[in-house]
Amino acid sequence: MSVARLPTEGADSGPKWAKMDIPLALSFSDEDKIGTIQPHNDALVITFRIGGYDMKRVMVDQGSAAEIIYPDLYKGLNLRPDDLIAYDSPLVSFDGKTIIPRGQIRLPVQAGSEVVEVNFIVVDAYSPYTTIVARTWLHALEAVSSTLHQKMKYPSGVRIEEIVGSQSTARQCLVAAILH
Repeated sequence: MSVARLPTEGADSGPKWAKMDIPLALSFSDEDKIGTIQPHNDALVITFRIGGYDMKRVMVDQGSAAEIIYPDLYKGLNLRPDDLIAYDSPLVSFDGKTIIPRGQIRLPVQAGSEVVEVNFIVVDAYSPYTTIVARTWLHALEAVSSTLHQKMKYPSGVRIEEIVGSQSTARQCLVAAILH
């Protein structure tokens, strides 16, 4: 919530200032499409910090309930099998295959100025993405994402912050997935 001060009329001493809570609005407009190639059907692929490192090729999937880490990131963060917590539920991949996860790990994710602890499921499967973040992460940030606008917005203190996606990276990931 942001706070605005609005003038009010005082009976004896002129204008006074009243505090008013004005909610921040998370919205997208045509201006948010500036810099994107339109029309498109690209996924929202962003960069953020995880475990203290900048991670590229992060897909934002608001249709999923599970945050996923793939082998490249797992190895790149120097994680070990004993860092993992057991995770026994099988997952179904994009191509319909059942995947048995290696385990789960909790890691700090920094988006802009906000840091959120996220439980990632570690899977041994090919992906052009380093990780997939889903509704759990979006909800923790109170974020709204838009693939059309190639942006994600979230409240941070008294302002709205945004993360801009990379259409070129999204397209590279799509080609890599097709070729695989």
